Amino acid sequence: MDDQHDLFRPRGLHGVDHRIVSALRACGSDPRVAGAARTLSWAGEHGAVWVAAGLAGAVVDRPRRGAWLRGTALTAGAHAASSVVKRVVRRPRPAHVEPLVGTVGRHSFPSSHATSAAAAAVALGTLGARAVPPLAAAVCVSRLVAGVHYPSDVAAGAALGALTARLGARWMTGGTA
Repeated sequence: MDDQHDLFRPRGLHGVDHRIVSALRACGSDPRVAGAARTLSWAGEHGAVWVAAGLAGAVVDRPRRGAWLRGTALTAGAHAASSVVKRVVRRPRPAHVEPLVGTVGRHSFPSSHATSAAAAAVALGTLGARAVPPLAAAVCVSRLVAGVHYPSDVAAGAALGALTARLGARWMTGGTA
C-alpha cells in the first residue's frame, strides 16, 4: 500500500474491527448467507426470539415455570442494560460497509442483539435449552455479516449479557439474589 492510502486505514483495535467487519460483510454477498443474516438479525430484534424461547419453556416445563420466566426476565434486563450503555457510549455503526439490515438506532456499542443472545445462552441454557447457545452464537455473527456492528461491539455485548445472566443465576433458579 502507498503512504497516502495508509493515512485512511484505521490502526490498532479500530483497524482490526474495520478489517474483520469488512471481511465478514463480504460473506453477505452470497444471497444464502445474506438471507440467513437478515433472518437471524430480525429474530434477535429486541430479544424477541429469546423471550419466545423462555415463554415456551415456561409453558412446556411446568415444574420450572418460575425459573424459565426469571431467565426470560434476566435476558430482557440484559437487553435493557445494553440500551442504556449504548446511549452513554454513542459509538457510530460501521460506515465503511453497506448494511444488509436496517437498525433501530444509530449507535453500535454494545450490540444489544449480542447482549440478549448471550444472556439467553447462559440463563436458558442452564435450564437445558440446548439449541439456545448455538443459535445465540449465530445471532452474534449475523450482526457482523449484516455489517451493522464491529466485532468489539459484539464481544462487549456478549460479555455484558453473560455477566448479567450469571449475576442473576441464583435468583433465576429460586435462590436468593
